[in-house]
Amino acid sequence: MDESDAEPRAFQYDADVDPGEKRQFRYEVGETYLGDPVEVPVTVINGEHAGPRVFMTAAVHGDELNGVKVLQEVADRYTPSEIHGTLVLLHVVNVPGYQAQQRYLPIYDQDLNRSFPGKERANTAERMAHHVYEQFVSECDLGLDFHTSTRNRTTMYHARADVGTPEVEHLAEVFGANVILSGEGDEGSLRAVATKNGIPTITVEMGKAHRFQPALIEKALEGVENVLADYGVYPDGEVREPAWRKVMGPTEEKRWIRADTGGLVEMEWGPNPLVHEGDPICTVSDHFKDEEHTIEAPFTGLIVGVLENPVALPGHPICHLVRLSPETREEIEREISRGEFDGYRSYGQRWMADEEAAE
Repeated sequence: MDESDAEPRAFQYDADVDPGEKRQFRYEVGETYLGDPVEVPVTVINGEHAGPRVFMTAAVHGDELNGVKVLQEVADRYTPSEIHGTLVLLHVVNVPGYQAQQRYLPIYDQDLNRSFPGKERANTAERMAHHVYEQFVSECDLGLDFHTSTRNRTTMYHARADVGTPEVEHLAEVFGANVILSGEGDEGSLRAVATKNGIPTITVEMGKAHRFQPALIEKALEGVENVLADYGVYPDGEVREPAWRKVMGPTEEKRWIRADTGGLVEMEWGPNPLVHEGDPICTVSDHFKDEEHTIEAPFTGLIVGVLENPVALPGHPICHLVRLSPETREEIEREISRGEFDGYRSYGQRWMADEEAAE
Protein backbone atom coordinates (compact mmCIF):
# COMPACT_ATOMS: atom_id res chain seq x y z
CA MET A 1 0.00 0.00 0.00
CA ASP A 2 1.30 3.46 -0.86
CA GLU A 3 2.25 5.41 2.26
CA SER A 4 0.08 8.30 1.12
CA ASP A 5 -2.93 5.98 1.44
CA ALA A 6 -1.91 4.62 4.85
CA GLU A 7 -3.69 5.51 8.03
CA PRO A 8 -1.74 7.63 10.53
CA ARG A 9 -0.87 5.82 13.74
CA ALA A 10 -0.09 6.68 17.31
CA PHE A 11 3.49 7.18 18.40
CA GLN A 12 4.14 4.92 21.37
CA TYR A 13 6.71 5.23 24.12
CA ASP A 14 5.39 4.66 27.66
CA ALA A 15 2.25 6.40 26.46
CA ASP A 16 0.56 7.15 23.14
CA VAL A 17 0.71 10.36 21.11
CA ASP A 18 -2.25 10.14 18.77
CA PRO A 19 -2.33 11.34 15.15
CA GLY A 20 -2.98 15.06 15.06
CA GLU A 21 -1.51 15.59 18.54
CA LYS A 22 1.49 17.61 19.65
CA ARG A 23 2.78 16.65 23.09
CA GLN A 24 5.62 18.20 25.09
CA PHE A 25 6.81 16.45 28.22
CA ARG A 26 9.84 15.39 30.26
CA TYR A 27 10.86 11.75 30.16
CA GLU A 28 12.75 10.19 33.06
CA VAL A 29 16.06 8.55 32.14
CA GLY A 30 17.77 8.38 35.54
CA GLU A 31 18.08 9.80 39.05
CA THR A 32 20.28 12.30 40.86
CA TYR A 33 22.19 11.56 44.07
CA LEU A 34 19.16 12.87 45.94
CA GLY A 35 16.83 10.49 44.17
CA ASP A 36 15.26 13.24 42.05
CA PRO A 37 14.42 12.30 38.45
CA VAL A 38 16.72 13.16 35.55
CA GLU A 39 14.28 14.08 32.79
CA VAL A 40 14.86 14.70 29.08
CA PRO A 41 12.61 17.38 27.51
CA VAL A 42 10.78 15.85 24.54
CA THR A 43 8.42 17.12 21.85
CA VAL A 44 6.42 14.68 19.71
CA ILE A 45 4.50 16.15 16.79
CA ASN A 46 2.35 13.37 15.34
CA GLY A 47 0.93 14.45 12.00
CA GLU A 48 -2.63 14.14 10.87
CA HIS A 49 -1.32 12.18 7.88
CA ALA A 50 0.81 9.05 7.66
CA GLY A 51 4.49 9.31 6.82
CA PRO A 52 8.04 8.73 8.06
CA ARG A 53 9.07 9.19 11.66
CA VAL A 54 12.05 11.51 12.10
CA PHE A 55 14.02 11.85 15.32
CA MET A 56 16.21 14.84 16.11
CA THR A 57 18.59 15.02 19.07
CA ALA A 58 20.62 17.81 20.64
CA ALA A 59 23.07 18.18 23.52
CA VAL A 60 24.17 14.55 23.57
CA HIS A 61 27.26 16.42 24.70
CA GLY A 62 26.00 18.76 27.39
CA ASP A 63 27.85 21.94 26.38
CA GLU A 64 26.79 21.86 22.71
CA LEU A 65 23.98 24.39 22.53
CA ASN A 66 23.34 25.35 18.89
CA GLY A 67 21.29 22.21 18.32
CA VAL A 68 19.21 22.93 21.42
CA LYS A 69 18.04 26.15 19.80
CA VAL A 70 17.43 24.38 16.48
CA LEU A 71 15.10 21.89 18.15
CA GLN A 72 13.29 24.61 20.08
CA GLU A 73 12.56 26.35 16.77
CA VAL A 74 11.53 23.11 15.03
CA ALA A 75 9.11 22.33 17.86
CA ASP A 76 7.57 25.78 17.50
CA ARG A 77 7.55 25.89 13.70
CA TYR A 78 5.63 22.75 12.70
CA THR A 79 2.09 21.64 13.55
CA PRO A 80 0.32 18.27 13.27
CA SER A 81 -1.89 19.56 10.46
CA GLU A 82 1.24 20.18 8.31
CA ILE A 83 3.10 17.00 9.11
CA HIS A 84 2.85 13.69 7.24
CA GLY A 85 4.47 11.36 9.75
CA THR A 86 6.00 12.17 13.12
CA LEU A 87 8.70 14.46 14.50
CA VAL A 88 10.38 13.18 17.67
CA LEU A 89 12.54 15.90 19.22
CA LEU A 90 14.82 15.18 22.17
CA HIS A 91 15.84 18.71 23.10
CA VAL A 92 18.59 17.90 25.63
CA VAL A 93 19.76 14.29 25.78
CA ASN A 94 22.60 14.73 28.26
CA VAL A 95 20.69 16.58 30.98
CA PRO A 96 23.36 16.25 33.74
CA GLY A 97 26.07 17.54 31.40
CA TYR A 98 23.80 20.33 30.19
CA GLN A 99 23.08 21.46 33.74
CA ALA A 100 26.79 21.46 34.55
CA GLN A 101 27.66 22.91 31.10
CA GLN A 102 30.10 20.06 30.56
CA ARG A 103 30.63 17.84 27.55
CA TYR A 104 30.43 14.52 29.40
CA LEU A 105 28.36 13.20 32.28
CA PRO A 106 29.69 14.93 35.41
CA ILE A 107 31.65 13.06 38.07
CA TYR A 108 32.40 10.00 35.93
CA ASP A 109 33.27 11.79 32.64
CA GLN A 110 31.30 9.21 30.69
CA ASP A 111 30.70 10.05 27.02
CA LEU A 112 27.02 9.54 26.29
CA ASN A 113 27.82 9.45 22.57
CA ARG A 114 29.89 6.30 23.03
CA SER A 115 27.19 4.55 25.06
CA PHE A 116 24.43 3.70 22.55
CA PRO A 117 22.29 1.65 22.28
CA GLY A 118 22.88 1.31 26.00
CA LYS A 119 21.85 -1.35 28.47
CA GLU A 120 19.12 -1.56 31.06
CA ARG A 121 21.61 -2.64 33.74
CA ALA A 122 24.97 -0.95 33.19
CA ASN A 123 26.74 2.30 34.02
CA THR A 124 24.95 5.63 34.20
CA ALA A 125 25.59 6.66 30.60
CA GLU A 126 24.50 3.31 29.15
CA ARG A 127 21.30 3.32 31.22
CA MET A 128 20.42 6.79 29.98
CA ALA A 129 21.27 5.85 26.38
CA HIS A 130 19.10 2.73 26.71
CA HIS A 131 16.03 4.75 27.72
CA VAL A 132 16.52 7.27 24.93
CA TYR A 133 17.24 4.69 22.25
CA GLU A 134 14.57 2.14 23.08
CA GLN A 135 11.71 4.55 23.74
CA PHE A 136 12.30 7.07 20.98
CA VAL A 137 15.11 6.48 18.46
CA SER A 138 14.26 2.85 17.71
CA GLU A 139 10.70 3.86 16.82
CA CYS A 140 11.83 6.17 14.00
CA ASP A 141 12.78 5.83 10.34
CA LEU A 142 15.61 8.38 10.06
CA GLY A 143 17.42 10.86 12.25
CA LEU A 144 19.42 14.08 12.63
CA ASP A 145 21.84 14.38 15.55
CA PHE A 146 23.05 17.96 16.19
CA HIS A 147 26.51 18.66 17.62
CA THR A 148 29.10 21.44 17.87
CA SER A 149 32.82 21.53 18.46
CA THR A 150 34.46 20.97 21.80
CA ARG A 151 35.77 23.90 23.85
CA ASN A 152 38.51 26.17 22.47
CA ARG A 153 37.74 25.16 18.89
CA THR A 154 35.11 25.97 16.32
CA THR A 155 33.47 23.80 13.69
CA MET A 156 32.64 24.34 10.08
CA TYR A 157 29.01 23.67 9.31
CA HIS A 158 29.09 20.15 7.92
CA ALA A 159 27.49 16.73 8.04
CA ARG A 160 28.99 13.39 9.01
CA ALA A 161 27.54 10.34 7.40
CA ASP A 162 28.27 6.81 6.28
CA VAL A 163 27.86 7.57 2.58
CA GLY A 164 28.65 3.94 1.78
CA THR A 165 25.05 3.30 2.81
CA PRO A 166 22.80 4.65 0.00
CA GLU A 167 19.99 5.70 2.35
CA VAL A 168 22.42 7.65 4.50
CA GLU A 169 24.11 9.20 1.49
CA HIS A 170 20.75 10.47 0.27
CA LEU A 171 19.88 11.90 3.69
CA ALA A 172 23.23 13.71 3.92
CA GLU A 173 22.94 15.16 0.42
CA VAL A 174 19.37 16.31 0.97
CA PHE A 175 20.29 18.05 4.22
CA GLY A 176 22.37 20.36 2.06
CA ALA A 177 25.65 20.94 3.90
CA ASN A 178 28.53 21.95 1.64
CA VAL A 179 30.95 19.54 3.32
CA ILE A 180 30.21 15.90 4.18
CA LEU A 181 32.76 13.88 6.12
CA SER A 182 32.23 10.23 5.27
CA GLY A 183 32.67 7.45 7.79
CA GLU A 184 30.79 4.89 9.82
CA GLY A 185 31.14 6.82 13.06
CA ASP A 186 32.65 5.72 16.34
CA GLU A 187 31.45 2.62 18.13
CA GLY A 188 28.63 3.51 20.48
CA SER A 189 27.81 6.80 18.79
CA LEU A 190 24.15 7.48 18.19
CA ARG A 191 24.42 7.79 14.42
CA ALA A 192 26.56 4.68 14.02
CA VAL A 193 24.22 2.51 16.09
CA ALA A 194 21.03 3.87 14.53
CA THR A 195 22.40 3.50 10.99
CA LYS A 196 23.56 -0.05 11.68
CA ASN A 197 20.05 -0.85 12.90
CA GLY A 198 18.43 0.38 9.70
CA ILE A 199 17.65 3.96 10.78
CA PRO A 200 19.63 6.26 8.43
CA THR A 201 21.15 8.97 10.62
CA ILE A 202 23.58 11.81 10.08
CA THR A 203 25.43 14.05 12.50
CA VAL A 204 25.28 17.79 11.92
CA GLU A 205 28.33 19.66 13.24
CA MET A 206 27.87 23.39 13.67
CA GLY A 207 30.02 26.00 15.35
CA LYS A 208 31.13 26.41 18.93
CA ALA A 209 30.19 25.03 22.32
CA HIS A 210 28.63 27.18 25.06
CA ARG A 211 26.71 29.59 22.81
CA PHE A 212 24.04 30.20 20.19
CA GLN A 213 25.20 31.20 16.69
CA PRO A 214 22.19 32.54 14.78
CA ALA A 215 23.65 32.16 11.27
CA LEU A 216 24.38 28.47 11.85
CA ILE A 217 21.03 27.88 13.52
CA GLU A 218 19.19 29.36 10.54
CA LYS A 219 21.21 27.23 8.14
CA ALA A 220 20.41 24.11 10.18
CA LEU A 221 16.71 24.97 10.11
CA GLU A 222 16.96 25.16 6.32
CA GLY A 223 18.56 21.72 6.37
CA VAL A 224 15.75 20.35 8.52
CA GLU A 225 13.16 21.70 6.08
CA ASN A 226 15.13 20.18 3.19
CA VAL A 227 14.91 16.76 4.82
CA LEU A 228 11.26 17.03 5.81
CA ALA A 229 10.28 18.24 2.35
CA ASP A 230 12.27 15.59 0.48
CA TYR A 231 10.89 12.73 2.59
CA GLY A 232 7.32 14.01 2.28
CA VAL A 233 7.03 14.80 5.99
CA TYR A 234 6.45 18.48 5.22
CA PRO A 235 5.03 18.57 1.68
CA ASP A 236 4.80 22.37 1.68
CA GLY A 237 8.53 22.70 2.22
CA GLU A 238 11.25 23.50 -0.30
CA VAL A 239 14.44 21.55 -0.94
CA ARG A 240 17.40 23.89 -1.45
CA GLU A 241 20.51 22.57 -3.21
CA PRO A 242 23.93 23.87 -2.08
CA ALA A 243 26.01 25.66 -4.70
CA TRP A 244 28.86 23.21 -4.12
CA ARG A 245 29.43 20.03 -2.17
CA LYS A 246 32.61 18.31 -1.04
CA VAL A 247 32.38 14.72 0.20
CA MET A 248 35.48 13.70 2.13
CA GLY A 249 36.01 9.95 2.09
CA PRO A 250 38.11 8.15 4.71
CA THR A 251 41.05 7.79 2.29
CA GLU A 252 41.11 11.38 1.04
CA GLU A 253 43.80 13.70 2.30
CA LYS A 254 42.98 15.79 5.30
CA ARG A 255 45.63 16.85 7.75
CA TRP A 256 45.83 18.44 11.14
CA ILE A 257 48.50 21.14 11.04
CA ARG A 258 50.20 21.18 14.44
CA ALA A 259 52.43 23.59 16.28
CA ASP A 260 56.12 22.67 16.47
CA THR A 261 56.80 25.28 19.16
CA GLY A 262 54.88 26.64 22.11
CA GLY A 263 53.75 30.24 22.40
CA LEU A 264 51.13 32.76 21.34
CA VAL A 265 49.11 31.99 18.22
CA GLU A 266 48.00 34.66 15.76
CA MET A 267 45.89 33.48 12.83
CA GLU A 268 46.92 34.89 9.46
CA TRP A 269 44.58 33.05 7.08
CA GLY A 270 41.47 34.69 5.71
CA PRO A 271 39.22 36.41 5.08
CA ASN A 272 37.90 33.15 3.55
CA PRO A 273 38.84 29.52 4.31
CA LEU A 274 40.54 28.76 0.98
CA VAL A 275 44.33 28.70 1.29
CA HIS A 276 46.93 27.95 -1.35
CA GLU A 277 50.14 26.03 -0.87
CA GLY A 278 52.64 28.24 0.94
CA ASP A 279 50.06 30.70 2.28
CA PRO A 280 50.63 31.66 5.93
CA ILE A 281 48.07 30.11 8.26
CA CYS A 282 49.35 31.54 11.55
CA THR A 283 52.40 32.63 13.48
CA VAL A 284 53.52 31.24 16.84
CA SER A 285 55.73 33.56 18.89
CA ASP A 286 57.25 33.65 22.35
CA HIS A 287 56.23 36.33 24.89
CA PHE A 288 59.22 38.54 24.02
CA LYS A 289 58.62 38.15 20.27
CA ASP A 290 62.24 37.15 19.94
CA GLU A 291 61.23 33.98 18.15
CA GLU A 292 58.42 33.82 15.64
CA HIS A 293 57.49 30.77 13.58
CA THR A 294 55.14 30.96 10.58
CA ILE A 295 53.01 27.92 9.80
CA GLU A 296 52.27 27.64 6.08
CA ALA A 297 49.73 25.59 4.15
CA PRO A 298 51.42 22.40 2.89
CA PHE A 299 48.93 22.16 0.00
CA THR A 300 45.97 24.05 -1.46
CA GLY A 301 42.86 23.27 0.48
CA LEU A 302 39.95 24.30 2.66
CA ILE A 303 40.44 25.11 6.33
CA VAL A 304 37.74 23.13 8.12
CA GLY A 305 38.87 23.49 11.70
CA VAL A 306 40.81 25.99 13.79
CA LEU A 307 42.15 26.40 17.29
CA GLU A 308 40.47 29.29 19.10
CA ASN A 309 42.62 29.29 22.22
CA PRO A 310 45.48 31.72 21.35
CA VAL A 311 48.14 29.72 23.20
CA ALA A 312 49.66 26.47 22.05
CA LEU A 313 52.12 23.79 23.05
CA PRO A 314 54.23 21.75 20.63
CA GLY A 315 51.89 19.23 19.02
CA HIS A 316 48.72 21.24 19.58
CA PRO A 317 46.36 21.13 16.56
CA ILE A 318 46.28 24.56 14.93
CA CYS A 319 43.99 23.91 11.98
CA HIS A 320 42.48 21.11 9.95
CA LEU A 321 43.11 21.30 6.21
CA VAL A 322 41.30 19.35 3.48
CA ARG A 323 42.85 19.01 0.03
CA LEU A 324 40.54 20.16 -2.78
CA SER A 325 40.22 18.95 -6.34
CA PRO A 326 40.70 21.67 -8.99
CA GLU A 327 36.96 21.53 -9.78
CA THR A 328 35.91 22.04 -6.15
CA ARG A 329 38.48 24.80 -5.69
CA GLU A 330 37.14 26.64 -8.72
CA GLU A 331 33.57 26.38 -7.42
CA ILE A 332 34.63 27.72 -4.02
CA GLU A 333 36.45 30.58 -5.74
CA ARG A 334 33.23 31.43 -7.59
CA GLU A 335 31.38 31.38 -4.26
CA ILE A 336 34.00 33.70 -2.79
CA SER A 337 33.56 36.14 -5.67
CA ARG A 338 29.79 36.13 -5.07
CA GLY A 339 30.32 37.02 -1.41
CA GLU A 340 29.32 33.64 0.06
CA PHE A 341 32.19 33.73 2.56
CA ASP A 342 32.00 37.44 3.45
CA GLY A 343 32.52 37.86 7.17
CA TYR A 344 33.75 34.29 7.49
CA ARG A 345 36.15 35.10 10.30
CA SER A 346 34.79 38.34 11.73
CA TYR A 347 31.22 37.07 12.12
CA GLY A 348 31.87 34.03 14.24
CA GLN A 349 33.36 31.82 11.52
CA ARG A 350 29.97 30.71 10.29
CA TRP A 351 31.07 27.49 8.67
CA MET A 352 34.05 26.33 10.71
CA ALA A 353 34.64 22.64 11.46
CA ASP A 354 36.62 20.52 13.88
CA GLU A 355 36.72 16.82 13.16
CA GLU A 356 38.77 15.68 16.13
CA ALA A 357 36.65 14.65 19.16
CA ALA A 358 33.68 16.74 18.04
CA GLU A 359 31.03 14.09 17.41
